[in-house]
Amino acid sequence: MFINLIISVVLLFALPAEAGKFRQVKSDGDRAEYVSANGKRFAVELSQLSSDSKAYEMLSLAAAEARAKDPKVEIANAPGTAGFTTADQCAFFRGVHFVKITSLKPATNTTNLTALAKSLSDTLDAGEGDIPVLIKHLPEPEHAQKNAVYLNSITTLTSLAPQQGVLTAVQGDGNADAALATLASGKVLIVEFNTPQLATDNDKRITARIQELWKQGQPAPTAYRRVGNYSVFVFDAPDEQTAKQLIDQVKYEQVVSWLGENPNILRDAEQRYVNTMLGVLVAVVKASGYALVGCLGIGGLIGALLFTYRRSQQKAVTTYSDAGGMLRLNLDELTGDVSHRRR
Repeated sequence: MFINLIISVVLLFALPAEAGKFRQVKSDGDRAEYVSANGKRFAVELSQLSSDSKAYEMLSLAAAEARAKDPKVEIANAPGTAGFTTADQCAFFRGVHFVKITSLKPATNTTNLTALAKSLSDTLDAGEGDIPVLIKHLPEPEHAQKNAVYLNSITTLTSLAPQQGVLTAVQGDGNADAALATLASGKVLIVEFNTPQLATDNDKRITARIQELWKQGQPAPTAYRRVGNYSVFVFDAPDEQTAKQLIDQVKYEQVVSWLGENPNILRDAEQRYVNTMLGVLVAVVKASGYALVGCLGIGGLIGALLFTYRRSQQKAVTTYSDAGGMLRLNLDELTGDVSHRRR
């Protein structure tokens, strides 16, 4: 934590003193103050985290806090990689950085907030340049992203939804991530465990805990299912069928990575080479075919035009004959004389 504080201070001093039409007038610890050309003042807090996922976690928690005051607050794809804007606050993450901008005086619009956020965002490294994959695996991801709360490297989930007793059975041991989204048909929680064994152990505890809650008549998930290394919960759905339909939309995409050298590297390279050569061959055959058809078509068109032109020329020219107008020479003297006198 102390190291991150020092880094934040360094980054604040490293930010440009003039970002577009804004000017830095003060810097105190992990907080700086900017003033716009029209005299509006803004406090800027910048934090550098250990990963892009941690930065997004801070953004989602800040959005949830702002949403408690204004239910219309939604996370969008700007500013930064993702962020949100309210009447007096703008927050975003970009790479491993989380930035929170607060207007020090009430404002009639958010133009200055978003302009300052964009100016500061352009000075930060983009990192992976994307939101965590777990958010994209939620049902209706485009809508879910707007209000999803994301937690990285969790140990427990009791703080995320204290009223849900089933979450006491979830033990992440710092090797799990979670995302909770509120949809029109219910709340969906996905917990991703980093190993199959951890997912299996938690699945057993969760299933047993749900059975226990049913027997005690206490609130329990409308539906629960393990999907790959995901544990998927649906809360507050109108019925079990609707909850199961939400779970059906969750797809677990397995990613395999080698800790050492990939033993199939030569086979993969050979397959890529074969695919590339086949692609080149197909492209050459297609190009040759198109060229042949084009040549034949153009040649036929030119030939037809030339033939038509020559025919028209022949019709326009008077026929000339050195045989007295006859179609054949009278070499055998069998054809009588032809008189050319007018009668």
